Amino acid sequence: MAYTFEHLKQHCQQEWDAYIQHDFVSQLGEGKLAPESFRHYLKQDYLFLIQFARAFALAAYKSTTLDDLRHAKAGLSAIIDLELSLHIQYCKEWGISEQELQALPEARATLAYTRYVLDTGNRGDLLDLHVALAPCLVGYGEIAKWLNNRAQTLRGEQNPYDAWIGMYESAEFQEAMHAEIDWLNRELADVTPRRFERLARIFSDATRLEIDFWAMGLELRQ
Repeated sequence: MAYTFEHLKQHCQQEWDAYIQHDFVSQLGEGKLAPESFRHYLKQDYLFLIQFARAFALAAYKSTTLDDLRHAKAGLSAIIDLELSLHIQYCKEWGISEQELQALPEARATLAYTRYVLDTGNRGDLLDLHVALAPCLVGYGEIAKWLNNRAQTLRGEQNPYDAWIGMYESAEFQEAMHAEIDWLNRELADVTPRRFERLARIFSDATRLEIDFWAMGLELRQ
């Protein structure tokens, strides 16, 4: 049997749906999310992205082929050149300076998720690391599509969070998401059932940690 990324999702479909359709996400799409919750999320997401850039640097270190090295470089570039740059500018629009971002302590949910990814990458191989990263890179792209398919989602000036949705529905981000899925599909095609079970556990754990990250923002957890 040739496994794909869809099989990883199906293995933890309940958790994946809870992540993609979290109250934080639906309230954001409807423009009803409390501003203080969004600001808290924005601050922690900056710290989150810093650690994920480190994870893609680790992916480059663990790459054994030029194609894998290029893929890791593209992921690192997507975070540093696209997401972080847009994120810093977006934070400024919400009254959060870059100096404030750099001085922030990490919330427990931020620490738990990012260190899980880095630990998984350090202990395992390149595929382990990419599977741990996938709920973030692929998930945010799917969230943008899910929001746009909801009748309740508001777009444009009537939603203060419209630019956030726009970031993850952008051609650049969607391209990075599909490149990651294609890479995963190629690598998963050759794994054994036993290996897939281990990868599915990593993916499920990372997805549950993404749910905790939304809850952190929604409930202002430190």
